[in-house]
Amino acid sequence: MKIAWKTKSRVKSISSKPNLPFESSDKTEPLNHAGIDSLSSEPNSTQLSASFESQGIQLAESGRYSEALTKMESAITLMPEKAKLHEQKAQLLLEIGDTWNALKTAKRATELEPAWVEAWITLGRAQLNYGEPDLAIQSFDNALEIKSDHDEALIDRQTASRLIKRRKQLHSSGLPNSDIRYKVGDKDRPAIPLKPLAPEPDDLQQ
Repeated sequence: MKIAWKTKSRVKSISSKPNLPFESSDKTEPLNHAGIDSLSSEPNSTQLSASFESQGIQLAESGRYSEALTKMESAITLMPEKAKLHEQKAQLLLEIGDTWNALKTAKRATELEPAWVEAWITLGRAQLNYGEPDLAIQSFDNALEIKSDHDEALIDRQTASRLIKRRKQLHSSGLPNSDIRYKVGDKDRPAIPLKPLAPEPDDLQQ
C-alpha cells in the first residue's frame, strides 16, 4: 500500500498542519507557456530546463502528475546535475505510486546536494513508502544533522520509529517476514503528506 497522500493547498507541511501541497482539482487550468515564448531564438539549456520545470510545477499543482513528470524529466535531461529537479521528480513518482524509482531519484538528489535537508526528507519518505523504516530513520537523521529543529524531519522520524516498534511486535507474534513487511499508509497510522516542490538548496542557507 502506498502512502495515502492528502491533497489540499501548497505550503510546506506535515500531517498535523492544514496546508498540504499539490492541490488536486477537477478544474484543469491552461499552462503558462510564457517562459518558452520569451526565450531567445536560440535558448540555452538553463532557460529551457527552467521553462520545463515551471510547466511541471503548474501541472503538479493541478494534480496532473504524469504530465508533470514528463516535463520534469525533460528539465533533468537538460540539467542533470541539478538536485532540485531530481527531488521534485521523486515527489511526482511517489504521487503516481512508483516508489522504487522515487527512492532511486531521491537518492540521486542527496548525492548531488548532500547538505540539502529537503532531499534527505524526500528520500526518507520514499524509503518509508517502500517499507524500509530503518533506512528512513538514517535519512531523517541526516536531515536533522543539517537542521536539528526541522519540524518535518522530526515528525517523520517519529513515524518511522513507530513503524519499527510495530514490526518488532509483529516479529514477536510469530508472523512470517512476508507478512510483517509493511508500508506507510495503514489505517491505524497517520499518512505523511507530500511536501511542495522544494526550494533551491541555496535558499536554505540564508
